[in-house]
Amino acid sequence: MGVFTLGGLTTVPASTDTALLAPTTTGLLTSAGLLDEVGVVEIDPAVSDTAATREQFGLDAATLANCVVVAGKREGVERIAACVVLSTTRADVNNAVKRLLDVRKASFLSMDRAVELTGMEYGGITPIGLPADWPIYVDGRVAETAVVIVGSGVRRSKILLPGRLLGELPNAQVVDGLGLEVTSG
Repeated sequence: MGVFTLGGLTTVPASTDTALLAPTTTGLLTSAGLLDEVGVVEIDPAVSDTAATREQFGLDAATLANCVVVAGKREGVERIAACVVLSTTRADVNNAVKRLLDVRKASFLSMDRAVELTGMEYGGITPIGLPADWPIYVDGRVAETAVVIVGSGVRRSKILLPGRLLGELPNAQVVDGLGLEVTSG
């Protein structure tokens, strides 16, 4: 298992090339017994951003997922979570995420803070291996995707896995309607 092909990407099982994963990503996949269930593929860091990955490898946008880190405060205590949505959507931070975190206002963490707190590279942040106390909200459409592409914790690779596995991560919750359709124009 762990061998997937989408567009111009073909993976190897993550267990065979853990050097392509952030240390925390490897740690979570190992402890969860998922190293052989997910695939990893090396890419040029210059095409790590979602749109560039899609174009470079001829991928359907509905197979790419983005992980964003959001925060809000309640009674002076910061609450941080990760949201995983398809690239065809954007996280509903102003409504769904705000309610899930039970805060008045939620916003994206700055790049510097996201990198510092996750131990991952910006543009490669993945829900796999985030701090154990953070909730992970996974849009229902992501969980229903047969094979989804997410970051690996580093910009030089991508992870491919069944979307349902993201909803089964520790602290994960599948949330229908977390992602709002992106409208053009």
